[in-house]
This record gives sequence, structure tokens and C-alpha cells, in this order.
Amino acid sequence: MERLLLQAQEVAFRFSFLVCGHAQDAEDVMQDALLKTYRHIGRIREPERFRTWLYTTVRNTCLMKRRRRVDEPAHHVSIEQGGPETGDGFTAVDVEDPARGPDEAAMNTWLGDRLRAALKALPPSYRMIVFLREMEGLSTREVAKVTGISEANVKTRLSRARGMLRDQLDGV
Repeated sequence: MERLLLQAQEVAFRFSFLVCGHAQDAEDVMQDALLKTYRHIGRIREPERFRTWLYTTVRNTCLMKRRRRVDEPAHHVSIEQGGPETGDGFTAVDVEDPARGPDEAAMNTWLGDRLRAALKALPPSYRMIVFLREMEGLSTREVAKVTGISEANVKTRLSRARGMLRDQLDGV
């Protein structure tokens, strides 16, 4: 069980990051989704459907989080939590640097930037389908279950998304 949840953690984070768009939100959503998964794992009668069930749980959790936070700012910094005293009566506050980390900067090649931009340009529903089908390897049926649309609609959206990506990346 523990091994299954550790594997699910990585998958859940990647998908929640795609759906939520922010690493901090993705982390929160992943944790909530994994807790729900742990609590309700006994309800899954067919183990081969676990992955589909996990994606659906992550998607729904992210959508619920998004609904709750419509008017909230993207970042919060609590000055009350503070940090270690500096000795002069002030408390240091560690504010997250919005700049890219060195590992992310190293991965930012020209092609990577173009691909990310092309994926980001896709409508969110198309992007989700491309991610689930092409990056996570789910079948058309599994993608349909996760997204709540018909298999025919998944195929149509996937075809349109591929065409849009092809147009965006033409000449690369």
C-alpha cells in the first residue's frame, strides 16, 4: 500500500501541477488527493482502475481549490511567522524568490520553452487531454473517465490539440 501511494504521489503532483498551474497549489492538491485516496482505497474494486480514479480525484480537488480561491492573491507571505531574530530586534522574513531555480533554468532550452509555450497556448481542456493521453499514457477510455466526456470527444479534442501544437511548433 505504501509503495502504491509513493508512486501515486509523483503522478498526482505532475497532474495537479498541470491542472492548478502553481507548484504550491499543486503540492496542496496532491496532499489532499492522496489523503482522499488513502481513506477511500477500499472502494476501488478493480485495481487496474486506480490510476483513472487518482486522476479524477486530483482533478476534482484542484477544481474545488480553485473555486474556493477565486478572489485570493496568488502568494501569501506571513510576517507574523517570521524567522530567526537578527539580534537588532528585527525578525527575518524568508520570502520565496519568484525567480527560477538553477535546475529549472538548466532545463530551459529553446525547444523546451517553445513546447511549454505551445502547450500553454492550448485551451485548458485540450491541454489536460494531451497531458493525460500523451504524457501519462492513459488510454482514450481512461481519459474519458477522468475528464467526464465521451471517448469520441476525447479523440476529437486530442486531434485538434495535436493540430494546434503542430502549427505552434512548425519549423522547430
